[in-house]
Amino acid sequence: MNQLDALKQFTTVVADTGDFKQLGAFQPQDATTNPSLILKAVQKPDYAPLLKDAVAQFRSRPLDEIMDRLLVRFGCEILSIIPGRVSTEVDARLSFDTNATVARGERLIELYQAHGIPIDRVLIKVAATWEGIQAAEQLERRGIHTNLTLLFSFCQAVACGQAKVQLISPFVGRIYDWYKKSAGANWVEADRANANDPGVQSVTQIYNYYKKYGIATEVMGASFRNVGQITSLAGCDLLTISPDLLATLAATHTPLERALDATHAQQLDLQHLHFDEAGFRFALNEDAMATEKLAEGIRAFCVDAVKLDQLLLAA
Repeated sequence: MNQLDALKQFTTVVADTGDFKQLGAFQPQDATTNPSLILKAVQKPDYAPLLKDAVAQFRSRPLDEIMDRLLVRFGCEILSIIPGRVSTEVDARLSFDTNATVARGERLIELYQAHGIPIDRVLIKVAATWEGIQAAEQLERRGIHTNLTLLFSFCQAVACGQAKVQLISPFVGRIYDWYKKSAGANWVEADRANANDPGVQSVTQIYNYYKKYGIATEVMGASFRNVGQITSLAGCDLLTISPDLLATLAATHTPLERALDATHAQQLDLQHLHFDEAGFRFALNEDAMATEKLAEGIRAFCVDAVKLDQLLLAA
């Protein structure tokens, strides 16, 4: 058995791509997209017609609506291939606007429903800012399920659990990147690999906390740099993985064992936490890595959203 098939015994495997023509080879349950992945996809000849079609049909509509229609078009194509859910992201430029995020999430769902897609096959991706988490809580109360992304800190995960969001996407690789850069010449890769990887440790802490306290929010590790990070999280609820790393797993036949276990987590002695807005903002501020990576991630997604806008205007 290859490692991809072995992983599927413990964990729901999700493909992290906008390139839906790659999905069939790996047979993931779900798929995730983001502005950067969609931007990358529409610049390929195979996908350029999707962008042109969206503009041709809705040229008279506001630019943000054309953007949403393009994202939904990609999502529908993905859903025609996978059996599960697709995650579609709200414009990152709304990351600090609760009301606008709610409105955009509702519109995305309406567009999916107009294509005949059931509401439970879509997760609305929202940045895990305080405002984003509050928006997700409102969307969940309206029956719209959410995926809280750009999640780097434990306080973000606790607040998402309090908000009863459907799913969170703690980022492994970007945490790893920060600590490696911070350590500089003192970084010893072998000492910080696998279970000692700071990104793996972050997801493990969140998973154990959720299972200890019966928090129903699903944990989906994301943003991987190497296969060791993935295999060290075998047993996590879900893992969203790029096509390149999916291919590596499929080509590897080293035995794979469960790393995370809910029964073990329930036996741990963990402090129960609760964050109000002030406490959340202070805890996030105290975590230099999370503060920097959250801001950096939002900026990067905004840059790519602007580039996608420009492609739509030029089409």
